[in-house]
Amino acid sequence: MMTEKETAAEKIISDAMANPSPAKSMGDPGITPLSPSHIQQNDTDQVPSGPSFVVVVAIDFGTTSSGYAYAFTKEPECIHTMRRWEGGDPGVSNQKTPTTILLTPDRKFHSFGYAARDFYHDLDPSDSKHWLYLEKFKMKLHTTANLSIDTDLHAANGKRVKALDIFAYALAFFKEQALKELSDQTGGDFDNNDVRWVITVPAIWKMPAKQFMREAAYKSGLVPRENPEQLIIALEPEAASIYCRKLRLHQMVDLDSKTTQNGISPTDNVGSGMTQVSPGNAKEHVRRNRQSRTFLVENVIGELWSELEEGDRYVVVDCGGGTVDLTVHQIRLPEGHLKELYKASGGPYGSIGIDYEFEKLLCKIFGQDFIDQFKIKRPAAWVDLMIAFESRKRAAAPDRTNPLNINLPFSFIDYYKKFRGHSVEHALRKSNVDFVKWSSQGMLRMNPDAMNSLFKPTIDHIIQHLTDLFDKPEVSDIKFLFLVGGFAESPLLQQAVQNMLQGRSRIIIPHDVGLTILKGAVLFGLDPSIIKVRRSPLTYGVGVLNRFVEGKHPPDKLLVKDGTRWCTDVFDTFIAADQSVALGESVKRSYTPAKPSQQVIVIHVYCSEREKVGFISESSVKKCGTLRLDVSGTESTAPRREIQTLMQFGDTEIRAMAVDVSTGRTVKASIDFLSH
Repeated sequence: MMTEKETAAEKIISDAMANPSPAKSMGDPGITPLSPSHIQQNDTDQVPSGPSFVVVVAIDFGTTSSGYAYAFTKEPECIHTMRRWEGGDPGVSNQKTPTTILLTPDRKFHSFGYAARDFYHDLDPSDSKHWLYLEKFKMKLHTTANLSIDTDLHAANGKRVKALDIFAYALAFFKEQALKELSDQTGGDFDNNDVRWVITVPAIWKMPAKQFMREAAYKSGLVPRENPEQLIIALEPEAASIYCRKLRLHQMVDLDSKTTQNGISPTDNVGSGMTQVSPGNAKEHVRRNRQSRTFLVENVIGELWSELEEGDRYVVVDCGGGTVDLTVHQIRLPEGHLKELYKASGGPYGSIGIDYEFEKLLCKIFGQDFIDQFKIKRPAAWVDLMIAFESRKRAAAPDRTNPLNINLPFSFIDYYKKFRGHSVEHALRKSNVDFVKWSSQGMLRMNPDAMNSLFKPTIDHIIQHLTDLFDKPEVSDIKFLFLVGGFAESPLLQQAVQNMLQGRSRIIIPHDVGLTILKGAVLFGLDPSIIKVRRSPLTYGVGVLNRFVEGKHPPDKLLVKDGTRWCTDVFDTFIAADQSVALGESVKRSYTPAKPSQQVIVIHVYCSEREKVGFISESSVKKCGTLRLDVSGTESTAPRREIQTLMQFGDTEIRAMAVDVSTGRTVKASIDFLSH
């Protein structure tokens, strides 16, 4: 991948040697404000292809569940999803495995997924408190403000572990599973160098979180640091979007069509959570047979897509465990390339929000002090309780009338009696929570309204966000709304989205909605150039000095040096928030070392959510990264060295390249967003 960009960059640089700027470098960061130039790479340029891989393996590292899928580059229309996992829960299809990880008391990796959960569950309570069990830890990357290589996570027993280690262990586990399966398929040891890896992340993640994933991949041995293009970071809703292009009519449910599909009227399948159209019925699937995990995607564009015309717009709403991501795409024919129309938006409104509401309800009934103690003292039983809740959560539906029963683990009942001196039943009676009762079989009995109220805050957030998005001028005339991700299976969420849209767009839900992202990520890995135009989520730039202009610049920014009047802290914008940026498009700047002997130029990169920024000192501006140019070994006799830097913002990650103009030599450039 880099090779094509480099050759393009070389060509551009030789075409246009930058005109030296009148401003001499000031102070340390030797920044010369040159006139900004955007380089648009022409689509028609023949670009040499990058290294060839035999197979693309995508890992969907989710908040609540994870999995992988792959396709051989020779058979790109065959997507294989991973083997079935051992274990599994009643009422939950286990095509993916829970994102849970278990470390031994001496902090060595023990197991992942169902295996981790089952082993942890079977430990004696006196032992289990020494083992480190983690779940739902991916959200930490989204919520941590100053994410770094040293960010910690808390295990179920309250002990701290390094987040990087946990993510690396998880990726190493997936690498081992996938390579084992590929070796079995091909009948020999499969070489990791033949794999292009794809890891999916939410589109609303900022650069530090994406870079953190990449660092974890290097640490896990998924790809070597020297070969960064072997790993692609894919954005979850983009992957879903790419897969949705391939859908055939029998591979999805159209919530709005009043016609019958597959002999089921849509009203039936909304209320029942679309069970009839799920994998149980093999003929509805594109599967070759019931055992097969292979999905054939059309190498032509799917039937639904053929209804789309040039310029048609659609929204992908990716509702996962942790986050909800909204992306607006426009189709470009004839190739069917995609163009992003509005910067990705969303927030931490995934289905785990419902788990938190359940936890708050338990605190209300049994007391926060008890729940906090119970989680630390009986961590395995707490995990059990949440598993029991999970399967009931999936049974919630708008028209449900019968109550939902949640099994309380024996140790909950027992520990509560020890802790409080009275029974769980007594607590329920005196708690004023009238919609939760105690059933004689030792269960919490919730009436459907009680369950629906646990969903309400999360669904309200999603609907509010959708409403705001649909009010934007860029987001008018949306033909389809694709609802994807595991949470999209919830009939309560489906109904809320239907009520909000009132027929303005058709709501489409792919079958195997939880695997949509995984399959799309494989397609993205096979052809990363499918998304031609993205929108920058933030404004990025650096601080520079400009000539001071009376009346235009504030007097407190005046700096006089050698008789010249300069204005400090000027924000030089590389790219503005929500600005369109094409794949391969670069922003070009030139920098001069302050001293001839300088070995490294370090430039602070700033970002802001606002589109227009004047100075780096404004309150909306944060320092978010550093650009490092390693200029050692490029000393030249030229009186003034000029390092020309190209930054690319059109991909899923931001990249930098640099060249020494006087010698034409490449300068090692890196851009770092993780605070160290």
